[in-house]
Amino acid sequence: MPKVKRSRKAPPDGWELIEPTLDELDQKMREAETEPHEGKRKVESLWPIFRIHHQKTRYIFDLFYKRKAISRELYEYCIKEGYADKNLIAKWKKQGYENLCCLRCIQTRDTNFGTNCICRVPKSKLEVVTSLPL
Repeated sequence: MPKVKRSRKAPPDGWELIEPTLDELDQKMREAETEPHEGKRKVESLWPIFRIHHQKTRYIFDLFYKRKAISRELYEYCIKEGYADKNLIAKWKKQGYENLCCLRCIQTRDTNFGTNCICRVPKSKLEVVTSLPL
């Protein structure tokens, strides 16, 4: 992922409460980006990055929309600074997309057979796979 430019504007009130968590997730992101990818498929090496990106965005989303623990000013600051993905949050607010893991999941053009990600299948419709001991 490209480096995110940070503005020189001072962060709003409440930033000191969420900064340690965001710094920890940034550190995990850097580790995931530099992790060796030998022996992995191309898409497998991206899974940890997508997971951490989802965690950061969901953290900001939950603080603002679910718990109402941060102000709108701080929420907009986090989006502007690149801590949260505004397009993913926009999808989460729509009915049926509440559990979307990333925007790539709903883009069928990126898959071989025009299918969706596993996160798009309702849990009630998932087939139970049982393995028998040999």
